[in-house]
Amino acid sequence: MTILSFLGGPVVKALIEAYQAKLKAGNTDSKIAADLAAGEIAAQTTEINAIAKYRIAEIGHWYEPDKLMGYFVAIYFGKLLIFDKVLGLGTTDPLAGFASVTANLVVSFYFAKRGFENVARIIKR
Repeated sequence: MTILSFLGGPVVKALIEAYQAKLKAGNTDSKIAADLAAGEIAAQTTEINAIAKYRIAEIGHWYEPDKLMGYFVAIYFGKLLIFDKVLGLGTTDPLAGFASVTANLVVSFYFAKRGFENVARIIKR
């Protein structure tokens, strides 16, 4: 929504002003300057949209499966550490079997992923 409010505000206003300047331009130099200004604003708008799409593609959405598993494991360990250990408000059964392995893999993935990406980036050079 921030992008939409940004595009709806100053960018649209600048486009309107550039178009009005083009209509009011009396000589050739003013018309060329107005055309260049309108083209620059259109290019900036296109660039802003492309950057937003790139960020969404790079970061993804909060509801992707790998992120959901990370949230679940974080909630479990948060409950385990804060409520059970720090505040002493209960007990949580330890994870066993598949759940234990999965939780360990999820935690390992989140902590090791960036390191592997950096090593791969260095090797790729």
